[in-house]
Amino acid sequence: MGATFLFQARLCLYGLSQSSGIIHLGKMCVRTMCTKGIKPGERKSPPRKNDTTIRQTESFKVRQMPSFPTSVFAAGNAKRTTEMLKRKTALCLVCPDGLVAPDRPLSPTEWKKQLEEAPCSPERFDVHMMTLLFKTGAELDIAKSLLTFVALETGTMSYQLLLQYLTLCVKGGHDAEALDCYQIMRGAFPALETGASSLFIKAFSRTESWREALPILRDMKKVIAPSTRNYSDIISGALLHGAAAPAWQLYDEVLGEGLTPLPDTWRALFEGGARGERLLGVLGYMRDNQVYPERNLADAIKTWFHSLPGHHWRGEWTTVSPKGVCKGCGSELESIQLTPEEYTHLEARVMADIIQGKDVFQKTTAEELESFKAFVKRKPVFDVVVDGLNVANIVKGRQSEMLLAVVCELERQGLTSLVLGRKHMLRPSASWDRRNMGLIQKKAHCFFTENTSEDDPFLLYATLHSGNHCRFLSRDLMRDHKACLPDALTRRLFFKWQRGHQLVIHGTVAQGRRVGFQMISPYDTIVQSTGVSWHVPYDDSVDRSSYEVPQSWLCLTNKP
Repeated sequence: MGATFLFQARLCLYGLSQSSGIIHLGKMCVRTMCTKGIKPGERKSPPRKNDTTIRQTESFKVRQMPSFPTSVFAAGNAKRTTEMLKRKTALCLVCPDGLVAPDRPLSPTEWKKQLEEAPCSPERFDVHMMTLLFKTGAELDIAKSLLTFVALETGTMSYQLLLQYLTLCVKGGHDAEALDCYQIMRGAFPALETGASSLFIKAFSRTESWREALPILRDMKKVIAPSTRNYSDIISGALLHGAAAPAWQLYDEVLGEGLTPLPDTWRALFEGGARGERLLGVLGYMRDNQVYPERNLADAIKTWFHSLPGHHWRGEWTTVSPKGVCKGCGSELESIQLTPEEYTHLEARVMADIIQGKDVFQKTTAEELESFKAFVKRKPVFDVVVDGLNVANIVKGRQSEMLLAVVCELERQGLTSLVLGRKHMLRPSASWDRRNMGLIQKKAHCFFTENTSEDDPFLLYATLHSGNHCRFLSRDLMRDHKACLPDALTRRLFFKWQRGHQLVIHGTVAQGRRVGFQMISPYDTIVQSTGVSWHVPYDDSVDRSSYEVPQSWLCLTNKP
């Protein structure tokens, strides 16, 4: 296949200087060592001493279709309904500027020829080529041969070139080479930018020298807040080498900074074992923050429970019946309905932060809001509040007909409904038939806002004011409003209330046919425990949107 080349550069102390992001190799001994016969991936002979090697519950009945588990909140539903498929394009070996990545290490003479034929600027050839080698996943020896050529040809190596080489090393798991690169860059440049620091943290954390990542993390804090990935790498490294105390200290720091730990962090903590109360606290965090672990993390949780001494935990992968009963142990899961205390808390926060928030008068006017509140007080409590425009637009061109069909279905079921709309819906047109709109106003209570007003705050106010039994009908998933809430607990309660109260029309609505609604799940999809059991919903290789909930569960029971 040809020879591979190992680049070794001996840097004399007085021959190294730095300016403008370039290492200048003054008095430099460079030798190219042929390593013919060594296969890719085999360990090369160690460098000689002094050499620096660059390696671098429901109160009324709503007719619902048995659509479980295709609820709007069921994991994977968003991808199926929008039919958005991700297309992965294979990386082309040819760079946009015409460069072609070699498939073997080249000699300096061969690299020289590549440089002369390259369509890009000669001054940027090395960086462009190293970037291409990284993108194409080239063998490390090819990158080393490029460094050999650059050193021989110019006597300089820029910061960007070494950064691209470092990226290739870390991505390929060549940690020893990455650590050698660290020594060179630290000695040549006064500071490292965030990208290089993150790469060095990752490389160090995978070796016995993981503690060397701690000062890099401290240096990062002086200029920028480290990412959760930076913390996760060091925590994993510490636990891998039996250092639980510093790992938990860093974990507490992550929480203290208001960051959300990565699944890799939690997995490392569970696989590290011990500290039972702390790990139960992790499960509590997942519950409070509506976190759904992926399958590999759920595996680690299951293994940890099995390893607890003095207990007989048994774990199994299962699902939950439409009625909320675990098919593994037969226990009933927590209800989706809020307790009176939870409902009172949520109602107060929604009123303050969404309906009467700082930007409420960008959505309506003070007069209109007060007029609506007075309207609601005069009316009986509602069973269903309908987002009229949202529901009507399910069928373009027949909006009033669609809305009338929904209102007729709710009347047929004996439900008191409120339809929220905008004033333009009262102007006769092809979409808004005068007769249909008249029938709607006879069969339901109606309130029409100004055309420029946003109707969601009115919908939320009417639904919450009517009590815990009231539901609302809309395709709007309320993500923006959920984001307005100030803390994780209130956001979790809002999402729980939403999933237990939002009606969504099932399928298409044909003329002359009754309207059906998707089934509302009676149980809460959240990490939960009874003391003798744990139920953990987890993602099982499903493309789940943020407003969807998993359908797979880990059931853990403590058998005597």
